[in-house]
Amino acid sequence: MSPSPRPVTALVVVAMQEEAEPFLHALPGRAHAPAVELPGPAQAWSLDLDGREVVLLRCGVGLVAAASALASALAQVAPGAIVSAGTTGGLGRTVEVGDVCACTEAAYNDVDATAFGYAPGQTPGQPAVFPADAALVARVREVGGAALRAATATSGASRVHVGQMLAGGSFVTAANVGATRSLFPQAVSTDMETTAVAQVARAHATPFLSVRGVSDLCGPEAGQDFHIGADEAAARSAAVVLAVLR
Repeated sequence: MSPSPRPVTALVVVAMQEEAEPFLHALPGRAHAPAVELPGPAQAWSLDLDGREVVLLRCGVGLVAAASALASALAQVAPGAIVSAGTTGGLGRTVEVGDVCACTEAAYNDVDATAFGYAPGQTPGQPAVFPADAALVARVREVGGAALRAATATSGASRVHVGQMLAGGSFVTAANVGATRSLFPQAVSTDMETTAVAQVARAHATPFLSVRGVSDLCGPEAGQDFHIGADEAAARSAAVVLAVLR
């Protein structure tokens, strides 16, 4: 008989090592915590947040990588919250490079079963959107702005945008950003993991949130910056996530 998953404060999911590094630099490891075994190249760390355990999971890029690694982790730990963190592409017209986006709900940007009566982005048998936890969203609104402004030497003028976040298996670029904005006019950002993380969190009845730093814009307007380093965007995401969890 398998042991019951051990309780932890939160499970933070990132795709890439650059997105994991800000958490690894900010929090000490818990040396004697049981290892979280994961498939393939995915990796997990047990970190100490003010005496409470947070598991950081690097899943790899993409919906399947995120879902499979997270499902494996949830067989071993029972988090109070699941947070998708790291970098994202800015989609909303008021979103700028260096800002942070946090979700009220997550949807798939490239699922199309509308011929059978489903909403754009809705997978048959699943809801059209996956809501974020209301208490976690309220916490972002409370502490996110100050945390972002203090995150790095250059983040003082950046803003937190709270709204719908998208994810899919295809990049949104200048070539298709218009269609995506038309289908999802309230969306602030898009990445390749958030909605898969949200779907798995819902299946496990665990509170969910996504907080990601904008590293590039899907459809930059004239005069807008269009890119910053993933390490800088990830540091801004991590600062907001840690403020929310504290």
